[in-house]
Amino acid sequence: MTKKKDMRPEDFTIDTAAQKMIIRAEELGIGTAFTRASDMVPCNIGGAGMCCKLCGMGPCRLTKDGQTGVCGATIDTIQARNFIRAIAAGSAAHSDHGRDMAFTLKAVANDEAEGYVIRDVAKLRTVAAYYDIPIEDRSPKEIANDLADLYIAQFGQQKGEVALVKRAPSKRQKLWKETGVVPRGVDRETVEALHRTHIGDDQDYKHLMQHAVRTALADGWGGSLIATDISDILFGTPAPVLGQANLGVLREDMVNVVVHGHEPTLSQMVVAASQDPEIIEYAKSKGAKGVNLSGICCTANEILMRQGIPAAGNFLHQELSILTGAVEAMVVDVQCIMQALVMLAENFHTKIITTSPKVKIKGATHIEFDEHRALSVAKEILKAAIDNYENRGKTSIPHEREDLIPGFSHEYINYMLGGSYRASFRPLNDAVISGRIRGVAAIVGCNNPRSKQDYLHTYVTEKLLKEDVLVVETGCGAIASAKLGFLLGEAGLNKVGPGLKEVCETVGIPPVLHMGSCVDNTRILTVLTQIVEEGGLGDDIDQVPAVGLAPEWMSEKALSIGTYCVASGAYVIFGGASPISGMPDRVADSDEVLHYLSEGWEELYGGKMEFIQDPDEMIRLTLEHIDKKRAELGLPEYKPEGFGRSGDARMLELEAMPVFDRRAALYGVAAN
Repeated sequence: MTKKKDMRPEDFTIDTAAQKMIIRAEELGIGTAFTRASDMVPCNIGGAGMCCKLCGMGPCRLTKDGQTGVCGATIDTIQARNFIRAIAAGSAAHSDHGRDMAFTLKAVANDEAEGYVIRDVAKLRTVAAYYDIPIEDRSPKEIANDLADLYIAQFGQQKGEVALVKRAPSKRQKLWKETGVVPRGVDRETVEALHRTHIGDDQDYKHLMQHAVRTALADGWGGSLIATDISDILFGTPAPVLGQANLGVLREDMVNVVVHGHEPTLSQMVVAASQDPEIIEYAKSKGAKGVNLSGICCTANEILMRQGIPAAGNFLHQELSILTGAVEAMVVDVQCIMQALVMLAENFHTKIITTSPKVKIKGATHIEFDEHRALSVAKEILKAAIDNYENRGKTSIPHEREDLIPGFSHEYINYMLGGSYRASFRPLNDAVISGRIRGVAAIVGCNNPRSKQDYLHTYVTEKLLKEDVLVVETGCGAIASAKLGFLLGEAGLNKVGPGLKEVCETVGIPPVLHMGSCVDNTRILTVLTQIVEEGGLGDDIDQVPAVGLAPEWMSEKALSIGTYCVASGAYVIFGGASPISGMPDRVADSDEVLHYLSEGWEELYGGKMEFIQDPDEMIRLTLEHIDKKRAELGLPEYKPEGFGRSGDARMLELEAMPVFDRRAALYGVAAN
């Protein structure tokens, strides 16, 4: 990234609404994550994973060939330790989310959680049946109580196997057992990761990386999957709804409350409270027309895909929303919350309200959330925001906002392809087999101010759509695509290849499917498992023509997600620099662990992880991998010229023809 003095707003982001807010910040003399990133020179030694600070004898920086730490630790050991510690932190964050959801489910089952109900009994019964929990002649609360107990037990379990791994393809389960990476308990693997990396413990990088896989699997096929299951059971399994995204969703005439973070227990209850007549009347008594709720980051995705509540933006919009001057309160829980929010809010009237017992920010207002009195707490938060409305000063709300259709859960994809009586992934598999769909790309992850906001997400998405690659997205990546209209069918179909366009028109879907928040990357694994079970595309995930990409990643959670996807058989491409890239020109063995992430893991699990900075190279490698998998399956070579003459657009074209011309077009009969 160029230095700040050389940068214009369009160098920071492709989002015009964000550019306007960056200009406003400059006019007010206020810094943002964008300007702080350009001012801050990252440490090239730490960034390459070559610094160890795990004991008091260091920190040790290995910058010369043959150099070791004070304890004798070599570069490969130090890099592996740094990497697994990042995975442990990322896994802990997502899995702790799952733990809290399990406790909430238990409370709901025992009538101890104010305002919550079980909204998807069908999913509750389906999930319970996976684990042989009796469902016949039992009430939903009885089933939920047993499921909650099972899920809570997965965290503290010390021996055996995490129960959820049985939902992976059978061949994949066998491979995990053979390689010794089946997680025994969610917490056990995270604790062991920290133990192994303590001074004087595990010093074989391959052995360390094996446990990195085990720790990540405890997240992907454990804590995160638990979080997704319970969110669907309590708040409803997502199905397509109409929503909007970008800062233009803020309202001049209403109390604006932005929820930001990751846990849906709070945000779903704030949604309910905002629609309560008592709260609406209270807002009107203060001169507003009501409460306008919107979301940032993964909380945005949670309420967007279930309730249609608009998304004010993704990760890098959290400061920008406050810069509008129109936000009465930003309500946060856990993860991805910048400490800079409080200092920024001091320039405006916005209240920063923390709600989690795990997260406090110096200078913020703390209103602790408790699911046992959830609705009451939500109303207390909204009343604090409403009381702040009269303190609002000058506002500057950008007009930009885009319609989108989120909510493509695994269950809905199954239904939309086959209907109520024949729900099936068969049409999707057949479309891939025929070549109408070349393959599938999952584009996920964060924004990172060290790259132009949304650019990599949307550039890679648009290029792959042109190559007939169906794209599924979660997290901030999904919101990036939403802001450019990719998540709305009629707006996106002019940007896709001919085969994919046929499928989208026939099924009635946008070319990019919004599948939820970052935790919901487990939905993508579920889809891949269903594709395998449907048949025709191999008998394990590593054979499916599919690639995962995190073009603008920045968090430790992303590394955990990437690792459990690799262990599940996926090829995963990260944008930007690797956290263990090393300096091969100065330290000969400094890229050994990096190579192991690709070649070593591919040999063991059929999946691999690579860090690629050039977006065109990301696209080339994605298509190369998809075509390689197609060839290995014996599928027809991808030939886009063979498609594009069917679907709704073709039928409209035919209907406009004279009858004889139409017959000629359909049957090859010469028109007389």
